[in-house]
Amino acid sequence: MNRVPVEKKVLSENDRIAAELRTKFREHGILCLNFISSPGAGKTSLLERTLEGLPREARVAVLTGDIQTDNDAQRVARFGFPVRQITTGGTCHLDARMIERALAEWRLEDLDLLLIENVGNLVCPASYDLGEAAKIVVLSVAEGEDKPLKYPAIFFKSELLVLNKLDLLPFVPFDIAAARENARRVHPGMEILEVSCTSREGLCAWQKWMEKRRAAFREEIAAPAG
Repeated sequence: MNRVPVEKKVLSENDRIAAELRTKFREHGILCLNFISSPGAGKTSLLERTLEGLPREARVAVLTGDIQTDNDAQRVARFGFPVRQITTGGTCHLDARMIERALAEWRLEDLDLLLIENVGNLVCPASYDLGEAAKIVVLSVAEGEDKPLKYPAIFFKSELLVLNKLDLLPFVPFDIAAARENARRVHPGMEILEVSCTSREGLCAWQKWMEKRRAAFREEIAAPAG
């Protein structure tokens, strides 16, 4: 069997479901953000700090993807918001069907914000639309500053780059200026934030970015069609 037509069929079906999810999210006013990174870059820590900074009455839910365990879901569940683990059983990405199934028992009318933590991988998740309003790629300073050039697809498709683990900069040979330059070589319009979930440096800027993005989304869906 020819591999390329099969892949095209799979992606076509995924895009169909993702489009349906995007329509539902817009109808219910839900901003959906898809967090993507290599394993260990700090997606879960960023989600923890994000949820920690939200008021208890915030209408937010989290989906966490992992190949085997539910460790990440347990970590973020302690903040009291609805959380569901998607265990892929070996698949290196989340797809739109997985998101659709995970949301089946939740009332979308009760949500304003949906945060998706994708499987730790910079390659496969780039090909799969989940119906999100924006992809956010997280790169830690413990990785190479050339990652945007090695994995350009996900950096090109992401609206925001979060350079994470700034507290490690004194201990690792990471050129943060080169990382920013490389990211903007791939995606000139990309927004970039520098944070540390340990020292909490830059988290106020991240919270402001998210508030601004939510406001822009509300304006977008309220605008008259055409």
